[in-house]
Amino acid sequence: MPRRSKQDTERLLADVVEEHVFKCCNGNILRNMRELAESFATMTDETFAFHSNTERNDFSSWVRDIIRDEKLARDLEKSLSRTQAARSVTRRITFLCGKLA
Repeated sequence: MPRRSKQDTERLLADVVEEHVFKCCNGNILRNMRELAESFATMTDETFAFHSNTERNDFSSWVRDIIRDEKLARDLEKSLSRTQAARSVTRRITFLCGKLA
């Protein structure tokens, strides 16, 4: 597996451009991984289920297509609850921040 450059790692953690923000059904707007993790901590299970179910996985798709983090996208696909998804995002942020240190 190729190593990520510092610039690539910073890009994964940065805000996305305004036209690619994630708009939750509860009105929250997410611009980066940290906001995604914070949102999982406060959103209802119903909001999570709206965006992540057998028919759709909006969080995973956004992370894969917009943030471009294939690893986190795969982890989110496997997440069956918002707490599990929150743990996946938090672990990924911690890992990426460690690469910048």
